[in-house]
Parts: sequence; structure tokens; C-alpha cells
Amino acid sequence: MPAFIYNITFDAEQPRTLGRFWAEVTGYSVVEERDDFVRLRAPGHGGVGHILFMAVDDPTPGKNRMHMDLAAQDPDAEINRLVGLGASLLDESRDGKPRWREGNGIRWVVLQDPEGNEFCLGADPGRR
Repeated sequence: MPAFIYNITFDAEQPRTLGRFWAEVTGYSVVEERDDFVRLRAPGHGGVGHILFMAVDDPTPGKNRMHMDLAAQDPDAEINRLVGLGASLLDESRDGKPRWREGNGIRWVVLQDPEGNEFCLGADPGRR
């Protein structure tokens, strides 16, 4: 049997703040929370089991080499919701609208969480 993804772990300056942000983004539940550590659990049996946020004194500088891709049935509404939660658009807006990137037959917008971690949001591929 091959390996499976059990946790995705973020280095965080403020694990509680970042953990609560991602709980709101994903609908995962906060199941453990301390000043130096937060654990989120996936709802039901789908998705990655846990997302962890661990305090670090020296965050890695520069561009993330790995990031999460999110999908939504209504990406424009979801982008507005995420920005309302504290995310920011990485690319400058055009005419007040997010800048969409395209490649490999898909479209996405790049955002950053409150600590600058990049993530992408596109349309739910199952709902084309």
C-alpha cells in the first residue's frame, strides 16, 4: 500500500491566528490549540486528515516551494470571502477584479494567508 498524506504542516509565527484562519477557509475543526501548536481535523473522512501549525522563531524567507490549491463552486464569491477573512491577493487587481492565471487548461488566482503563505483558488474541477 502506498503512503498517504496524513498532515500538512505550516511553520507559523502565530499558530493560533493562522490556525483559526485556515479553519475558517477549509471548514476543518480546531481540535488542539496551544500558543505553539494548533491542529485542525478534516470534516468527515475526506481530504487530508490534519493541518498543523507549529511555532517557529525563524520563518523560511522567499517563495513557498509547496502550496495548497483550493477549489470552489463559486470562485469569485470564495475569493471575496477569503479576503474578508484576512487573505490578500498576490497579483495586482485589474479593474478591481482578481487577476486570473491560466495554464494546463485551468484557471486560478494566487492569494496569501495572513503570514504570507501562498495558495491558489480555482473552480471546482468536478463542476465544469
